[in-house]
Amino acid sequence: MTDQPADGLMPFHAMEILKRAKAIEATGRTVCHLEVGEPGSPPAPRVIEAVRQALPQAQGYTNAKGMAELRDGLTAYYASQHNVAVDPDSILCTMGSSAGFIIAFHTAFRPGAKIAITRPGYPAYVNTLLGLGFGMVEIPVEAANGWHLTGADIAAAHAAEPFDGLLFASPANPTGASVDRAGLTNIVATCQRLGVRLISDEIYHGLDYRGPSVSALELTRDAIVINSFSKYYCMTGWRIGWMVLPDDLVRRAEILQQNLFISAPTLSQVAATVALGERDYAEEQKALYAINRGLLNDGLRGLGFDIGNPSDGAFYAYAGISRFSNDSMRFCETLLEEAGVAATPGTDFDRTNGGLYVRFSYAGRRDTIERALERMAGFLR
Repeated sequence: MTDQPADGLMPFHAMEILKRAKAIEATGRTVCHLEVGEPGSPPAPRVIEAVRQALPQAQGYTNAKGMAELRDGLTAYYASQHNVAVDPDSILCTMGSSAGFIIAFHTAFRPGAKIAITRPGYPAYVNTLLGLGFGMVEIPVEAANGWHLTGADIAAAHAAEPFDGLLFASPANPTGASVDRAGLTNIVATCQRLGVRLISDEIYHGLDYRGPSVSALELTRDAIVINSFSKYYCMTGWRIGWMVLPDDLVRRAEILQQNLFISAPTLSQVAATVALGERDYAEEQKALYAINRGLLNDGLRGLGFDIGNPSDGAFYAYAGISRFSNDSMRFCETLLEEAGVAATPGTDFDRTNGGLYVRFSYAGRRDTIERALERMAGFLR
């Protein structure tokens, strides 16, 4: 799990840790899984039942943009949750948010264009951009500011090294930082002033703990919005997400979808259509995350990790390990092997300072977190 970068491309260490954890479990040992951002609950029962009923018929491709029923459901979602009118024709259903990023990059930019991201940030941003031949500019965010990105940060980074686009997530992975309406307004206005195309990653929407999630669509129609059913709707393995595109990019995105992916998986689209009506179930899961959030944050602080207030959103704690190590990869490998606790090294999210941080997910069961904290207490002693 210590592969060196090749042309900048690096493994997704959360998945490397997961692979090793599965191998350990195969020997009969137990592992507390806090490494991957995966809800511990299945999709809502009605989602499973809808797929069971649809299975005999749902075998073919759909429209490249996605089933009309799903896109109409997403239009209703934006009307009810964000008070925004979205044309179903501007929605493209994707194979998770990952496919959405690929389509967004190739739709809005030409190869070699520079796209800014935050550091720390989701590692697939870096690796996808590098793998597709795009340039990248990192904008550091700091714990002292709650890991929040500001318009001033964007402007300063652009003055030092101009870029064409900004990919920004709120709530963010790994920090859980979430900007409020004023903060997002500032980011949108700064991008407009600089002529920077904004890609708003909203896959953790619904998992804000301090107030309603604010979509970029409430503030601008020039942004590309990417979302997913993976997190809020507990559908990680279904690989289903969506994009909302500005009018000038819709046709190009559709053509790319036709050629790169043909369409999102049909059964997953059936499931997603039903999931949109199961927000009560999703809110029940969120309430469990909220309990885990406080439990894990307090537990980590008590063990000596450097951690501030509980995260604004998502389901992660991004904790400093300076009292224990300056090598988060080695720390996580040893923690897994000796204590049976799987966590993700900060080097996944920050190649500069990530050696001093570890990300823990609290998306699973409460008893898993309690057991992990007990094991870590013994390990750290």
